[in-house]
Amino acid sequence: MRRLGVTVLTAVLAACSGAAPEPEPAAPSGPDVQTREVAYEQGATTLKGMLAWDANITTPRPGVLVVHEWWGHDDHTRNQAKRLAEAGYVAFALDMYGDGKVAEHPEDAQKFMIEATADPAVVAARIAAAREVLTSDPLVKAGDLAAIGYCFGGGVVLDLARSGADFDAIVSFHGVLATNTPAQPGQIKARVLVLAGDADEIVPAGQVAAFRDEMTKAGAPFNLVVYPGAKHGFTNPTAADHGMTQLGYDADADRQSWQAMLDLFAEVFGTP
Repeated sequence: MRRLGVTVLTAVLAACSGAAPEPEPAAPSGPDVQTREVAYEQGATTLKGMLAWDANITTPRPGVLVVHEWWGHDDHTRNQAKRLAEAGYVAFALDMYGDGKVAEHPEDAQKFMIEATADPAVVAARIAAAREVLTSDPLVKAGDLAAIGYCFGGGVVLDLARSGADFDAIVSFHGVLATNTPAQPGQIKARVLVLAGDADEIVPAGQVAAFRDEMTKAGAPFNLVVYPGAKHGFTNPTAADHGMTQLGYDADADRQSWQAMLDLFAEVFGTP
């Protein structure tokens, strides 16, 4: 009883004196997105990409390759990698052109794209080099891998799916859907999500219908979402800055398509 009385008295004196218990350490207020520039090689070509991750997450998490539009490794690609990091993934914005170069004019973009895709073996090798950068990072959970792409990059990642590449999920944003090597039955391993606009003059309705037919015949696990009124490039806020009337940003389609991707990733990988 004497010991209990001392304890109670001590507590009362502490309260009267205004003393307070030691505060708990504050939890992180939100994502702490970090980035790192990465120079890597494919043959004699130096490629320049960017890794992005949330430093507040210390456990391994899924990795996502991000393949740029035909403009090259620009701010749009890098921003999408950062958004993925905020969402709890490790993202690598890769470089398909070499030296991280970016086109400002459509003629240059077309030239870069044609050069990069002239040899399918080079395309495959550059994707493989980027995949090695991503999967060798200790923050990436082994076996959990996705790839997303925009415009030109959307076509690149869909060809990855068609080839039977070992990815868990493939997402194409306003990507090129036509192909000379359609998927064969049972070949596609990844969950495929295609996000398109019904006002896209570069990827018209006939191409969308042909893609749907291709995936259905191949028995692929796919979903196709078409956003009303959305033009080509609907995820890129600077889409209309290049003087091409076929391009245009659509905030609703951007938001909805991003959420559709996150929903797919949550189904495939679980909530990060």
